[in-house]
Amino acid sequence: MATQSPFSWAAEALPQALALLQPPAWVIDEMHNRLVLFLNHILMSEPQAMQRLARQKGQRIALVYQQINLRLVPTPAGLLERGQFDDFDLRLTVMEPSTLELVAALARSEKPKVHIEGDVQLAAEVNWLIDNVRWEAEEDLARWIGDAPAHTLATMARHAVSALRTFAASRSRAADLGGAPS
Repeated sequence: MATQSPFSWAAEALPQALALLQPPAWVIDEMHNRLVLFLNHILMSEPQAMQRLARQKGQRIALVYQQINLRLVPTPAGLLERGQFDDFDLRLTVMEPSTLELVAALARSEKPKVHIEGDVQLAAEVNWLIDNVRWEAEEDLARWIGDAPAHTLATMARHAVSALRTFAASRSRAADLGGAPS
């Protein structure tokens, strides 16, 4: 006879409760601003990426995931700024319904499923950026704490990501088999 966990209700109730918790509009707005700053920081480390993005200046890009709707416009300098528009030249809609599954896929270095609408050339440029531009976290950290501590922390982070990938893969295999992970 199978025994049910006394906490099985939490597995059902927690996602529903989290769905009801929505941050205030100003928090979402500020998160979007910080995301754009972060993306521009990454772009500034790659002159070729900035050149490619500058060629797309003025194009309207909408990034959509669940309730998040971020509107971006490439600048003549090859960076991104937030835009205010209803129509778009390119809309990228992340199709993964589960945020946890999306994070797991990203941890496995997989691209999430994305529905693409709009300008094919702009979509190709965005895809090139996704494939070729990476954040050098260790390099940024070294500016603050020095090379040796940054290398140590980066190595620890790589091990943690590796463990997360292994865990995500085991959960995925368990889900495919219809059972609990071992």
